[in-house]
Amino acid sequence: MAGTQVPGTPMPTSGVPVTDGDAAGPSPGERAADGTGEGPRARRWCRGTRLLVGATGVWALLLVLHVLLAGRWWLWLLVEAVPPLTLVAVPLLLLAVTPLARPVRRWLAPVLVLLLLAGAHLAGFGPGGTGGTSTGADGTQVRVFAWSTDYWQMDDDKQDFYAFLRSQDADVYLLQEYLYWEGDDPVRIDDTARLHKEFPGYHVSVEGELLTLSRLPVVAEHHRRVPDTGTAWYREGSKAQRTDIRVGDRTVSFYNVHMPVPFQVGDNPLSGRFYRFLQDQYDWRDRELDALRSDLADNPHPAVLTGDFNSPWTGSLLDPAPGTQVHSPGSGVLPARSWPVSDYPLPRLWRLDWLFTTEDLAVPDYRFAGGGDFSDHAAQEIRLVVPDPTASGHPKETR
Repeated sequence: MAGTQVPGTPMPTSGVPVTDGDAAGPSPGERAADGTGEGPRARRWCRGTRLLVGATGVWALLLVLHVLLAGRWWLWLLVEAVPPLTLVAVPLLLLAVTPLARPVRRWLAPVLVLLLLAGAHLAGFGPGGTGGTSTGADGTQVRVFAWSTDYWQMDDDKQDFYAFLRSQDADVYLLQEYLYWEGDDPVRIDDTARLHKEFPGYHVSVEGELLTLSRLPVVAEHHRRVPDTGTAWYREGSKAQRTDIRVGDRTVSFYNVHMPVPFQVGDNPLSGRFYRFLQDQYDWRDRELDALRSDLADNPHPAVLTGDFNSPWTGSLLDPAPGTQVHSPGSGVLPARSWPVSDYPLPRLWRLDWLFTTEDLAVPDYRFAGGGDFSDHAAQEIRLVVPDPTASGHPKETR
């Protein structure tokens, strides 16, 4: 009969009877549609979840672009300046809040872990090591001291500066920034007389702003010919000074490297000058790296390349010398850092100073130590072992 309530069936206020299925709510299939056991309303992400998913996607894209563009596009120099620690800090931060995003946490967490591992690898996290051959390799040991001197004691006490250098007692010194600076212009200096006095018996070799001192016999110097006018000695001179040095019965090429800075700290990033300088520096670095690779490819001798490469991505995304072995000081989990140790109100988060070797050269001891009293760069203390020709499989050299 119309209008008559069926016994046991609740009558809604609308007057439409509710069936047993309606009273039970959504079906089990509907409840499980998103894997949460909740209804369709739960499938709609809250704003925080959407932000987290979006941030993860943006970070993954940036990481891919960094791998593809670092060293290949001048504007990406701005991103290259970011501390490598960022590649670990960002995915860690996103992982920390992932548990709050219940609808996506099961698949988002593994994605962030992969991004974290990739970033840690690129940034140099993990056990360090010197690479090369065994630390017990037979051969001739060489103490090498490499350091970016911060404009050759311009603002330092000269006595203390030279005392610091002498205290290293290195066989080979590879020193950068042997110059002064006034405004926007480099100033050439000549401290040769003082160098011979402070380092008697050492061979002094100068190319532009690069200085090599050796108490081992120097076989050859490979200097780039540049015009003897204006600042050509600096602007057009080599940024990888090569000196061939006799070590035992072998000749080893030592490359003293100082790549151009990507930009000047303090320049206005909203000015056209800033971006013109950025592109010019990129082009300059590109030319110098090409010249270094070309020289190394034609070099028959084992080689050591060290100095200030002015990029924390050297050895990972920026390969200055294909076929060489990159070395890392110490054996800790954190990546080595060499800049800044002074002068700037910044934490020491960047590694700008690097060491590479070719062939069978061994590096049983390598560390960053000292230099902060005189420079913004930590100094590199290197113990190199050059295997004897017969032990390394090379014929004995006679020249």
